[in-house]
Formats: sequence, structure tokens, C-alpha cells
Amino acid sequence: MEVFGFDLGPIVPFILIGFAAQMVDGALGMAFGVITNTLMVGLLGVPPALASQRVHLVECFTTATSGISHLLSGNIDKSLFVRLLIPGVIGGLVGSYLITAVDGDAIKPYVLVYLAAIGVWLLFRGLLYPPKLREAKHVAPLGLIGGFLDSAGGGGWGPVVTSNLLVQGAEPRKVVGTVNSVEFFLTLSISASFAYHLGVSHIAGPTLGLIVGGIAAAPFGALAAKHFSPKLMLILVGIALSVTSAYGIWTAWG
Repeated sequence: MEVFGFDLGPIVPFILIGFAAQMVDGALGMAFGVITNTLMVGLLGVPPALASQRVHLVECFTTATSGISHLLSGNIDKSLFVRLLIPGVIGGLVGSYLITAVDGDAIKPYVLVYLAAIGVWLLFRGLLYPPKLREAKHVAPLGLIGGFLDSAGGGGWGPVVTSNLLVQGAEPRKVVGTVNSVEFFLTLSISASFAYHLGVSHIAGPTLGLIVGGIAAAPFGALAAKHFSPKLMLILVGIALSVTSAYGIWTAWG
């Protein structure tokens, strides 16, 4: 399959993976990294280190597109955005600075156990109790912790921040849109030096496929978040969080 003389055949699977992962992430505010890494390593046999490199670079593009899509769909709470942005970036930079002293892999399984429990609780609430929407109060500390864990532990901004804001009763579509939008700035600040060392040669082949698929899916994920009911959002987030956290626990301790 050639387009303008470029053979798309080898990167089509990566386009599909990027599209599927971003659809879930854009609609539910989490899981792009987990889904992309899992499919690349488990399905396509990509080495884990290389898969992680690609995901970090790709997220700079997908989070930007997702943030714009959520903005156009009216899914962003400006007040929540500001309250998350500064603590999130600070937490991310602190995590990057302390990553040599903090063993992110050691604390990650315990964070995943916590997130799995939150996922079950959100699923339980979505199925049995009508969600009561209210303004989230504990935002700055959450942004700080989420940014730190994302940097020091190699991921976790979406699951940690999205799930906890939903537990506090914030409006699901606003939570997803705002968390996705802030993530662009977080990813950019954490990955700046990493992307610098990678160079532009990695924006080719499979990485380009992930970028194309992720960018193409971003508007659809934002529209899905806009039209899902709060009840359905809680159920879907609960399922996604429980499944991805359980998979992470299994790979870490299995």
C-alpha cells in the first residue's frame, strides 16, 4: 500500500493501535500508554524499551490533538485546568529530578493495587448509585502526586487524576477533557530532554503510524466523552481502570 510513494504497509498495524488506544484515552481520560505498550509488546513483539520510547514521543502529539478536540467539544473546565496545571507540571519536574533516587518500578505495583480498588469502587457506584455531581476540592495535591507518579513511575497521570476527581464527584466529561488537556503540558515538560536525545529519526516508521492513528482518533474520543452520560462514564472508567491496573499488577508480580 503506497501513498505518495511511501509504503504504508509496515506501519498500518501501528496506525490501528494508535487509533484504538487514543479512542479509549480520549473518551475515558486514561490508558493510552497501557494499551499501546500492551499491543506493541504482546501482539507485535516490539521490545519493551523501544515501545516505551515510542509511547513517550507519540503522547506529545496525541495529547495536544486530544486537548484541542476536548476544547472544541466544550469538555474543559477552565478553573480545574488551572488548578491542575501548575501542581501537575511541578510534580512531573520533581519526579524527573528525583527519578534516580526513587525506584518508580518498586512503588508502581502498590499504586496499581490502589487504582484497581478505585476502579472497582467507580464501577460499583456507576452500577448502583446515580452519580451526584459536585465540585472537586482536593485538586492541587492530586495534580502534584499525579505528575510525580507519571514522571517517576513511568505513567499514571490519567488513571490517578481522572479516577480521584471522579471519586470526589466532579462532572465526568469535564474531568476527562481537562485531564487530557493538562496532560499535554505535563508530557511536554517531562519528555523534553528525552525527545531531545532521541532526535527526529524516531518520528518515522512505527512511531509515525502511532502518531497518525492517535491524532485521527482524538476528535472521536472527545465527542464520545461529550455524549456519554455520567453513569455510563463511571462504569466505563471503572472497567478500564480495573482491567489495566490488574494487568499491570500481573506483569509486575506475576
